[in-house]
Amino acid sequence: MGSRLTGRRAPSERILERLLTLHPRLIDLSLDRVMRLLKTLGDPQDELPPVIHVAGTNGKGSTIAFLRAFLEAAGKRVHVYTSPHLVRFHERVRLAGKVIPEKMLGALLAECERANAGQPITFFEITTAAAFLAFAREGADFALIEVGLGGRFDATNVIAKPAVAVLTPISLDHQHFLGETIAAIAFEKAGTLKPGAPVVVGPQVPEAATVIAARAAELHAPLFRHGREWSVKQAEGGGLIYRGRQTLNLPPPSLAGAHQYDNAGAALATLECLPGFALDTAALARGMGKVEWPARLQRLRHGPLVKVLPEGAELWLDGAHNAAGGEALARFIAGWRRPTGLVFGMIKTHDPTAFLKPLAPYVARLRAVAIPGEANTLSAEESAAAARGLGIDAAPAKTLRDAVGAASAPGNRTLICGSLYLAGKALAANG
Repeated sequence: MGSRLTGRRAPSERILERLLTLHPRLIDLSLDRVMRLLKTLGDPQDELPPVIHVAGTNGKGSTIAFLRAFLEAAGKRVHVYTSPHLVRFHERVRLAGKVIPEKMLGALLAECERANAGQPITFFEITTAAAFLAFAREGADFALIEVGLGGRFDATNVIAKPAVAVLTPISLDHQHFLGETIAAIAFEKAGTLKPGAPVVVGPQVPEAATVIAARAAELHAPLFRHGREWSVKQAEGGGLIYRGRQTLNLPPPSLAGAHQYDNAGAALATLECLPGFALDTAALARGMGKVEWPARLQRLRHGPLVKVLPEGAELWLDGAHNAAGGEALARFIAGWRRPTGLVFGMIKTHDPTAFLKPLAPYVARLRAVAIPGEANTLSAEESAAAARGLGIDAAPAKTLRDAVGAASAPGNRTLICGSLYLAGKALAANG
């Protein structure tokens, strides 16, 4: 994460680099360290506005983006905590709709660093504590909090009782931390459920659904499940039809991809479960048109990377990085009905073959890159070799710019994908 700090060195960036040295491992799932620090800080997690806590494998960030757009269109003040960031750390913390100011972030990080007093703590744990401190001190109607990794021992899982817990689709990812099966991963994700708190469940494979239902029953947590208590579909002409406690006919999501209908549906289901919140169709329609979430099937229209393209070509960007994300991307680019070039890079903890396999039938050529500045990146040759193993015309490239030029062809579309870290580097390189 420290390698992603870019641009001129603001005070917050110097502190963030120091925080990376407080624990030998970036990821060490536990609640003990963060609870100790939060107690020293006065337990700000107990002073937050009503929390919507979102866990899952795919679609967490997009679901939060829909929730934020819907709630803000209804006139609500909303705090948001997401990870990772794409270009600057500040993106992770939104206070009442605005990215946290540098001066405030620097002061909060310094306060948390002093309170921690040099004790072992991970980067994510101490920065989560800083976000909760900000949320406790700044008034808002709701706080939208995304789980970082897993759920049961994730640093965000210190909320005694969220207003709503959300579980987006669960699939294989981070097996070395969460378990080798869907059921084992679902058990970790369902660790965010709390006694009596309603649970919105996105589309799930049967193994995950069974685990979630068992955990909810233990906690007497009412379930609101896709395909049972709520459903969503694309109407003729692209609009969205939601059926839950009420039926809603809304404009299409402004985020591309059929999977965004499910993410929008999960957000609508969450709003139906919020105590005392009344859905306003006009506000929801406004929100549907304003939702934005960078690096999720985002078309880049201007900038240095776009200038490399040949005539009539397009450049797209997506942060998907696991098998389920690859399948969602494949469904999208299948609809392009023209050859697609890929610019691909991935970190070592993910499986390039599983990600690329569903995409292979639609890829004309692939150019692989090492993710700049990431110690944990696959080499360009390793990524290219994985693609060639699937029959894709693939070769390594030295830079993102070189890769975009070599993967593109006149009139075709080129997609940068494989990692949110790569997506962040692409956005930075494109200005």
